[in-house]
Amino acid sequence: MGFKIEKPLVNIGADISVKSFETIKEELKNYPKAKEFSSDELAVIERLIHTTTCFDEVLNNIYFSKNALHRIKELLLQEAKIIVDVNMIKVGISDFYLKTYNNEVICYINEPFTYEMSKEMGTTRSYVAVVEAIKRNKDEKMLFVCGNAPTFIYAVINTLLEQKVNLKNVALLLFPVGFVNVIESKEYAKRFSQYFDVPSVIMQGRFGSSTMGVATLHAIYKLIKDYDGVSKYNGK
Repeated sequence: MGFKIEKPLVNIGADISVKSFETIKEELKNYPKAKEFSSDELAVIERLIHTTTCFDEVLNNIYFSKNALHRIKELLLQEAKIIVDVNMIKVGISDFYLKTYNNEVICYINEPFTYEMSKEMGTTRSYVAVVEAIKRNKDEKMLFVCGNAPTFIYAVINTLLEQKVNLKNVALLLFPVGFVNVIESKEYAKRFSQYFDVPSVIMQGRFGSSTMGVATLHAIYKLIKDYDGVSKYNGK
């Protein structure tokens, strides 16, 4: 038998995206857990499933603090700085959204001072990078996005408290993946979020990735865009 050349069933990018989300929405009907979430939370969940194809892992591990998405949207509309743990997240965030809402992305992971200070302090570059980012932006609104390094989470929480940052001006999107410090760091962040009423979206357990952090941020931006957020949240 010869080899038969085949073509994709769907060959247009936009059509592929539409078909994918239609499939996700239809399959979510088979998961009772999906009914526990708000429409905005489901929009984030659908984007995470689109990124990973993992229904059970996303539905069973995603955590949204009270009113998290509404409050994160407000921070983004107020030109919050987006502080990330790795450049993979920085390069993955849409320039369109960043320019539209004037959000600067900050990542010091590869700065020379980060290498030097991490050696001196005996810790990771991710820890040092976020400590410096908070010190330099402590009076700004800040959204922290983590997809790789759980030590980033400890640095965020500890430095925010040490620097006496106004916690009404911060929010967390946490998706580190792995086996060491991962579960513990997310549990620490959840306790911090609940105790200090800091808006957060956390992928609990070992599951996560930088792409999921980006996907969540894009989903939130899309909620702003779809709801005409600039006028809605600025009172115009």
